[in-house]
Amino acid sequence: MLIPSIDLLGGRIVQLVQGEKLRLAFDDFEYWIEKFSKFPLVQLIDLDAAMRQGDNSELVAQIARRLPVQVGGGIHSIERARQALDAGAKRVIIGSAFFSEQGTVNTGFAANLAAAITPACIVAGIDTKNGLIAVKGWKAQVALTPDAAIPQLEPHAGAFLYTHVDGEGLMQGFPIAVAERLRKLTARQLIVAGGIRSQQEVDALHAAGADAVVGMAVYTKLLAV
Repeated sequence: MLIPSIDLLGGRIVQLVQGEKLRLAFDDFEYWIEKFSKFPLVQLIDLDAAMRQGDNSELVAQIARRLPVQVGGGIHSIERARQALDAGAKRVIIGSAFFSEQGTVNTGFAANLAAAITPACIVAGIDTKNGLIAVKGWKAQVALTPDAAIPQLEPHAGAFLYTHVDGEGLMQGFPIAVAERLRKLTARQLIVAGGIRSQQEVDALHAAGADAVVGMAVYTKLLAV
C-alpha cells in the first residue's frame, strides 16, 4: 500500500531533505487534499510540533476532518494523543516519547497510553540515523537500535513506522533488505519511509510485507498518484 504524506511546517505543506533542508513548499491545500482523497490512509506530520517550535494544530484538525489520517509530531502525552484522535485522526504516531535519553524504551508510558486509547490507535515511530533511533525532530539520537526497540513496543502498538532518515527526501531508494529484516521483528503492520521513488519500489516493499510512505516522489511527480 502506498501512503502519501503531508508534512506541515510554518502553516505550509513542505518537503525537507533529511529533516533539515527545505526543498519544496506548497500553499494549495485544496489541491493536495483532493489528490489524496482516494487513499485509505494518509500520513500527516506536524514538523513544527516535532521540532518543539510551535504547532499547526488547526491545520491538522482541518485535514483530519477530510482525510483518513495517522497524525504525528510532538505527541508526547496521553492528553495530546486524545486531542489528535478527537480532532479526527484514525491513529497517532508516537516517536520521541517512547524513548529515554539513556537509551531505553519507555515501556511504562507505552503501556499506559495503550490502556488509554487502545494499541490499535498507536503507531510506534522508529526513526533512525546511521542505525540508531533519532528523536526530537531528528535533532538528537539515543543509543538504541530498531531491533532492540520493536520487540519491547510490540504489545503496545498496532503498527510500526520506520523512517530511514539517511535517505529521507533524497529519492535514492529505500533499502529493501532493511524492510525484510524489520518484518521478522513484528507481527504488526510495518510501514516504512525514506527515499522511496517509484511504484516498482512500493510493489517490492509490499512483497516484503511493508507499506510505503511516499512524499518527495509524489510532490515532484516522479511517482504519479
